[in-house]
Amino acid sequence: MRIDERDAAFLALGLAKASEGAPVAVVTTSGTAVANLHPAVLEASHTGLPLLLLTADRPHELRGTGASQTTDQVGIFGSAVRFAVDVPAPGEREVADDHRDLRHVAARAVDAALGFRSGYPGPVHVNLAYRDPLAPTSLLPGLPAQEGYPKPDAPLVVPAVAQHLGSPALPGDATRTVVVAGDGAGPGARRLAEAQGWPLFAEPSSGATGGPNAVTGYRALLASGAVAEGIEQVVVLGRPTLSRPVQRLLGRRSVAVTVVAPGSGPWPDAARNAAVVLPGLAESWYEDAGAPASPFLEWWRAAGERARRVLDEVTSDEAVAGGPTALSVARAVAAVLGPEDLLVVGSSNPVRDLELVLDLDGPGPAVLANRGLAGIDGTVSTSVGVALAAARRGLRTRALLGDLTFLHDVGGLLRGPTSRPWTWRSWWSTTTAARSSRRWSTARWRRPTSPRAPRSSACSVRRTGRTWRSCARGTAWTTSS
Repeated sequence: MRIDERDAAFLALGLAKASEGAPVAVVTTSGTAVANLHPAVLEASHTGLPLLLLTADRPHELRGTGASQTTDQVGIFGSAVRFAVDVPAPGEREVADDHRDLRHVAARAVDAALGFRSGYPGPVHVNLAYRDPLAPTSLLPGLPAQEGYPKPDAPLVVPAVAQHLGSPALPGDATRTVVVAGDGAGPGARRLAEAQGWPLFAEPSSGATGGPNAVTGYRALLASGAVAEGIEQVVVLGRPTLSRPVQRLLGRRSVAVTVVAPGSGPWPDAARNAAVVLPGLAESWYEDAGAPASPFLEWWRAAGERARRVLDEVTSDEAVAGGPTALSVARAVAAVLGPEDLLVVGSSNPVRDLELVLDLDGPGPAVLANRGLAGIDGTVSTSVGVALAAARRGLRTRALLGDLTFLHDVGGLLRGPTSRPWTWRSWWSTTTAARSSRRWSTARWRRPTSPRAPRSSACSVRRTGRTWRSCARGTAWTTSS
């Protein structure tokens, strides 16, 4: 339970994000409570996350009459939802008939949220009208208490979208191809790059980072137009949103761009330069041919290694002796986390800092981010939702946020008295404009074990040689800056 509907919706977003595509329901009352869901609905729509928005409403006869907490909720989310239905208040029909109708409406809603027939998952809106009395005053006639409601079978829904697989557009030298892995690309992007011997430009939240073909600092390397001129083909998976140099590459008229975009939703092509759009690649493209690395791949590997040495130097102990920078904090966070951790990273600078340093100290954590609209709204609540879902799988959750991102959603740390326990630790960096300097802080939140005020103590992240470690302690907020 959450006292703020906006936070509740973003928490549900985090639950869906860390639950491998399982739909998550959000239940609200009527009026402005429904409108507060809209930011998270937009993020879920652009990310393709299945949210079930169950909103209470007044019966039809009270709408437009000035009744309390009553507004026009029908269609309030517009095109941001995959399915919307306005369910009338129960009337004079048999309970069994009402229940059968609700079961079929629910089946349609879940199907649309999962994109089962469209291949285009996302939020759905079920608006539910109620009349007084809102709670039953007696057992429903003909339904013994031990049997409950009748449960008619939901329809069997068969996917309608065929998976047409194809080949990328490679009109030039096939070896001069790079793979761009944007948000949500998945491990297939890394498999493709390694099977074909292509350089990999992977964003932190792509799910495809690391490996022998991943190019460190590719964003800085692409900033040189001469470097990008050697690329003839690009295969795009996921939604790349972080880098202007990457977008300039995708917009080059001399580059053949193949976009791999499953489902019937909009495909990512902000540069409007895609030559081919495919729902998937044939499996043969993921099979390792065993060919030696091409000179093109070796050149990008060497360029990535040079960038790695520069990044190592600017985040070294000597370079940050006067105080940590945002880049060094991002590296510290990535270094103390491993593959068993989930890291939620905020938009704007933190995710871009992390992009540069994620794998400098070995395999890093799985990274999640709200890149649908790339806003700062609801990031704390999203990370709490991720933490709740991840705890079921025995995984730890951490967050790297900017100061405004944290403060904008600090209410996301509030929880209801019946909420399940969860542990969440956050690092954030503060930019002081007057001094043009960076400061950093860490924080940890854990449910208190008693109603007494929990103890707290200072905590920090410090570096010893090549090892970064966190020494945050306490049962509530513990901060230092």
